[in-house]
Amino acid sequence: MERKNKKEEVFTLNWIQKNYKDLTKDELYDLLKLRVEVFVVEQECPYPEVDGRDKECMHIWLEENGKLFAYCRIVPPETDKDYYAIGRVIVIKEKRGQGYAKELMEKAIAFLRDEWEAEQIWLHGQEYLRGFYGSFGFKEITDVYLEDNIPHVDMLLEFE
Repeated sequence: MERKNKKEEVFTLNWIQKNYKDLTKDELYDLLKLRVEVFVVEQECPYPEVDGRDKECMHIWLEENGKLFAYCRIVPPETDKDYYAIGRVIVIKEKRGQGYAKELMEKAIAFLRDEWEAEQIWLHGQEYLRGFYGSFGFKEITDVYLEDNIPHVDMLLEFE
């Protein structure tokens, strides 16, 4: 998809969706680098970003002229008592506030509903984003709690 910026320059946006085995080494490196830049460095939160779940996930991202700037992963349940989840939702600082996070969430929700036929979607979100996630129909299912010194809340979206 092509768009123009304020200077009337044309740039190409490309949505990509791949499972782990189809990722190239460069794509995997770029995804992990972005996640560390945002969740560990920008948010000053030293935690194990590479958590062992990526191999079973679907990865969805948006590139502009080949440069990754928005990303999330779709996580399948670990057990039959777990939910499908959306995690690692990121838009780089320079692109925030332009509607890309909304588009990313819409794509992730549609994928889970239509492709993986999920009946419910869970997410573990930062507390300040609960209004954003609530706009998609997610309901809070926990009180706010600290994880790595960042307030979080668990939320659930149930399809009717």
